[in-house]
Amino acid sequence: MGRTIIVGDVHGCRMELEQLLDRVAFASGDRLVFVGDLVARGPDSLGVLDVARRTGAVIVRGNHEQKLLSWHAARLAGTRPPELGRLHAELARALRPVDWTLLDTSPLWLDLPEHGVRVVHAGLMPGVPMEEQDAHVLLNIRTLDRRGERRFSNRHPILWGALYQGAPHVVFGHNAVPGLQLHPWATGIDTGCVYGGRLTAVVLRDGERLARSYARREQQIVSQRAARVYFEGGALRPRVGESARRVA
Repeated sequence: MGRTIIVGDVHGCRMELEQLLDRVAFASGDRLVFVGDLVARGPDSLGVLDVARRTGAVIVRGNHEQKLLSWHAARLAGTRPPELGRLHAELARALRPVDWTLLDTSPLWLDLPEHGVRVVHAGLMPGVPMEEQDAHVLLNIRTLDRRGERRFSNRHPILWGALYQGAPHVVFGHNAVPGLQLHPWATGIDTGCVYGGRLTAVVLRDGERLARSYARREQQIVSQRAARVYFEGGALRPRVGESARRVA
């Protein structure tokens, strides 16, 4: 088997995704995994989904995919769908049947035991068995408060990954504010491409474990700079796309 390439939040940045795949020399036999949020906010969500299909990628579901799927499921059931903002509403109308199928088959997490890795979109609650994890947490968690309670914003002091103890090592996305997150047992690879930062991937050879050592782990990470700011992220923009930091 070839390598495993785990890509952070693409958010419709098709050009940067293709540049990143060129940078890592993605080839037949390599396995491509996305941490979720392939779509929305960026310029070419449909193009990103086309790349995912063409490469046979595995998509772990993100909160943006879930938002669209909840809307779609309500429409199919003949019930009132949840309200979508303008960008998501336009995307929902543009998605093709093959796109809905691709999103609907995305798992909430993916285990890669040969690499000692579990891929989730946002993260998980430290100390809670995987089978007891709440789906909303997997899709949305960012931080913990001082009491260790789950929180979904960056207004709280503790990044969830700082308290998580593996194994397995968790690779996740969702939170672009801290930039690249390197914790002892968790690696966050949402580096804010759509906000003008970078698109980041973890690249592992066949059977290679994701390194515990920060220095070695940085060597397993590859990034592609965004061509421009596609979505105004406010306070996010000055902080995304920074070089790797040990945040644990």
